[in-house]
Amino acid sequence: MKIKKAVITAAARGERLYPVADTIQKAMLPVVDVDGLHKPVIQIIAEEALSSGIEELCVVCAPGDGPRYLEAFGSLRDNLLKSYQGIDWAREEAEKIDHLLSRLQFAEQHEARGYGHAVYCAREFVGQEPFLLLLGDYLYVSDVPRQRCAAQLLALAAQEGCSVSAVNPTIEHQVSRYGTITGKHLAGQVGVYQIDKIIEKPSLSLAELELQTPGLRAGYYLCFFGMHVLTPAVFSILQPQMEAGGPNVLLTPALQELATTEKYLALEVKGNRYDLSRKQGLLRAQIALGLAGEAHDETLTTLVELLAEANSRKGK
Repeated sequence: MKIKKAVITAAARGERLYPVADTIQKAMLPVVDVDGLHKPVIQIIAEEALSSGIEELCVVCAPGDGPRYLEAFGSLRDNLLKSYQGIDWAREEAEKIDHLLSRLQFAEQHEARGYGHAVYCAREFVGQEPFLLLLGDYLYVSDVPRQRCAAQLLALAAQEGCSVSAVNPTIEHQVSRYGTITGKHLAGQVGVYQIDKIIEKPSLSLAELELQTPGLRAGYYLCFFGMHVLTPAVFSILQPQMEAGGPNVLLTPALQELATTEKYLALEVKGNRYDLSRKQGLLRAQIALGLAGEAHDETLTTLVELLAEANSRKGK
């Protein structure tokens, strides 16, 4: 199975990032990537997909945001070429932006009706092909040299010819933040599970009763990592919710139905996810990217200096 398309959901206005999200699209917030360059969040997510073998991208956005993204990226490219004439890194970065723009499409989510609704908005772009689904407010750091988190997921989906969701063993007090799964470990494959049950943001008591997975450390559960490879069958499953006209079209029940109708696996991705919408989320993501990239020594030195200053103030 060849996966050529990716969908990035980025329509939410980011209330938890108030007040900045009132004046700028949260996906355009700048972060220093592993290569040491400042980039908008959406560019880092897109490069996660493109560098993993994806050929076409669709950003699900709020009405009117598509032209704003194009204008912002065009301005970034032009500024790089004008302000850093003759400098190799700037020319290369401008070329990356051009490559991204040549692969990029938009689908507008005209009503805020939930994550499932946002995914459904990309159905015409996806057509009858499998696709990679990414969240517009998650950044990822792989633990595998020269293989991104998305590449790990795409490799298994291509090998097995089915839907695959990335998961991460997560401590019990955090399960209420994530979709959580349980399933049977596939013999002969490390960290691969046949999904049996999925519950969106379960309470700990419910997770203890229904979502424990044999083989995990005590107190840990398999929680969604924020990326999936899905077959187009998910749109047929979502359609009844869409037609019902409810205010919140949920993706997780559709994924549960997908698990009962076709082969659907989970992969323990070797890496970490960083939710930018959480309190201190941007800070945590920036530190993680800094430690994982070319700015490792500078980031580490900065952290040590800040900790030393904090301890010094406490001692006064």
